[in-house]
Amino acid sequence: MQTILEGSAWKYGNNVDTDVIIPARYLSTSVPSELAVHCMEDIDATFVKGVKKGDIIVAGNNFGCGSSREHAPLAIAGAGVSCVIAVSYARIFFRNAINVGLPILECVEAVNEIEKGDTVEVNLEKGVITDKTKGKSWPARPFPQFLRDLIDKGGLVPWVRERLKAKSA
Repeated sequence: MQTILEGSAWKYGNNVDTDVIIPARYLSTSVPSELAVHCMEDIDATFVKGVKKGDIIVAGNNFGCGSSREHAPLAIAGAGVSCVIAVSYARIFFRNAINVGLPILECVEAVNEIEKGDTVEVNLEKGVITDKTKGKSWPARPFPQFLRDLIDKGGLVPWVRERLKAKSA
């Protein structure tokens, strides 16, 4: 995983639930690239056509609320989003994002000031979010090393596989 992430901001409000991140009608697969085709379509029809690899979702309170499907962070990552910044997350979404290797940060100030289309840089190691369009930076709590390692490996399953492989060697 890269330590420095950079992309354009996609801005959303409070209580973005998993049903609008990836509608239930598309849950016949768990392949990230197939889920990505429908990511955010019920809340923002322009997202799928406009999102670029590295872009960043910025949202309000309780991002990822609703049903506890891991498909939501898979769809986001499959769409090429490098990171999500929100005021807060639903607990199950937070854990599912980490489990699939999607970095997520909490920072009220950044969410309040970043606007759609701003160029945003995130330093995951230092926990710094910078709006390069506005020239402003904010601290966010950086991930502890063990979570960065888990995300670096692509999530919980690849991390466990590597550890088991190392133990058996």
